Amino acid sequence: MTDVQNFAGKIITNIEKVIVGKRQTVELAVMGLLCQGHLLIEDVPGVGKTMLARSLARSLGCSFSRIQFTPDMLPSDVTGVSIFNQVSREFEFRPGPIMAQVVLADEINRATPKTQAALLEAMEENQVTVDGVTRPLPHPFLVLATQNPIEYEGTFPLPEAQVDRFLMRLRLGYPSAEDEVRILERQQFRHPFLELDQIVSVEELNQAQEAIKEIYVSPALKRYIVDINQKTREHPEVYLGASPRGSLALYRTTQARAAMAGRKFVLPDDIKELTVPTLAHRVILGPGARLRDLSNAQVVEEVLQSVPVPGGDPTGGLLHMEIPQTAMNNS
Repeated sequence: MTDVQNFAGKIITNIEKVIVGKRQTVELAVMGLLCQGHLLIEDVPGVGKTMLARSLARSLGCSFSRIQFTPDMLPSDVTGVSIFNQVSREFEFRPGPIMAQVVLADEINRATPKTQAALLEAMEENQVTVDGVTRPLPHPFLVLATQNPIEYEGTFPLPEAQVDRFLMRLRLGYPSAEDEVRILERQQFRHPFLELDQIVSVEELNQAQEAIKEIYVSPALKRYIVDINQKTREHPEVYLGASPRGSLALYRTTQARAAMAGRKFVLPDDIKELTVPTLAHRVILGPGARLRDLSNAQVVEEVLQSVPVPGGDPTGGLLHMEIPQTAMNNS
């Protein structure tokens, strides 16, 4: 998995020229990219949500569009519209900003539910239907959505069906004092984003996305993933637990994390690290959790602690299979 490791390393290094001191969040964003999943970046204003999305898009060299969501937007402003051509006497389709490889949905929760619903088909089936005609979206297709979790005035909470289509929810948080000084120094004369270049090709991205699917996940770890997901549905403070799409998200992201670490197999630690980013936003808490002032992440952490970690060999004997080959090479 050295190729995937090198591929991810180049993107992470490039993005860190702009995003300072947030290595873990940048790694999660790259994992989402490798899994062909959409990302919800949720945090307070001014911490770099939009810049993270733009830096990731520029590193890939893919076609990019930005949708600034507002309450007066219509679904056609997202998907496109058919306009009657007076010369040809036919309707012509004018594609909307969704018809791009990387789409930044900025402040997605400021659009009405009707407009938000325009993204459902695109995010799940990689296509849009306008006036009864279904049009495929380009490959790769990635939605990077941002929202502010603090200011709710004039916003519309994302419906569960919309939230469930995001592979992971990321948070950046405030930088440390040292990192904030580095941000000031880097932007003294011009923004480092202006000097950011494409670092990988779409062909390399496609190869890496296919390569992670070959990462081995032992039967015991598959069961571990499912047990965690099912426990979210049984927690006394949870009104609605994670769907099977949550299990798939956790399964695929652990494969990506293993490949980025240069491994051919998933470890229990991969699952533990990715449970909260992939499952917390899929859980709806009940009234009891609000009384206890619990967050989604805290509830998922409780679930994770309650599920026993499986023993045995998570490599499925892969390491032992490799030893003879290594010995042959050394000889």
